[in-house]
Amino acid sequence: MRFDIDPSTQPDIVGTLTDMSAVQSSSVDAVYSSHNIEHLFAHEVPAALSEIHRVLKPQGLLVITCPDLVSVCEAVAANKLMEPLYESPSGPISPIDILYGHRASVARGNHFMAHKCGFTYSALRASVLQAGFAQIYGGTRPRQYDLWMLALKEPVAENTMHQLAATFLP
Repeated sequence: MRFDIDPSTQPDIVGTLTDMSAVQSSSVDAVYSSHNIEHLFAHEVPAALSEIHRVLKPQGLLVITCPDLVSVCEAVAANKLMEPLYESPSGPISPIDILYGHRASVARGNHFMAHKCGFTYSALRASVLQAGFAQIYGGTRPRQYDLWMLALKEPVAENTMHQLAATFLP
């Protein structure tokens, strides 16, 4: 099932992370949230993570990825705010794009692409735990500028968590 705020992407369900009322409670095995949470204001993050927690089945899992502000700020501190850090399918990405949203997309009128908050590992971990997730694995940076985290509604044995991480994290 594809859930998206932007109807032009033709998702199965149109909605927002802060209001997933179109999705039944405890009905989803897994949520993959790729570069969504940074598009929320910081005060909206607890509601969004709580909604994800609500829709997951008891053994459900969340895979979440977002920009890593530590590595982005290192590039900014090195005076590379406008220098491309890597190429994406949408074109070159600079620290300013990671901090505020992909400039070219926003300039074309796609205001969903604006970034309104950001995360370090500890901030993301704290937010996910506050939403009620019982176990977390991750904070990995497979690409220097991304955080990846796996969160479970119910705890599992350590070897099971490692197997899940090997399956779902890069």
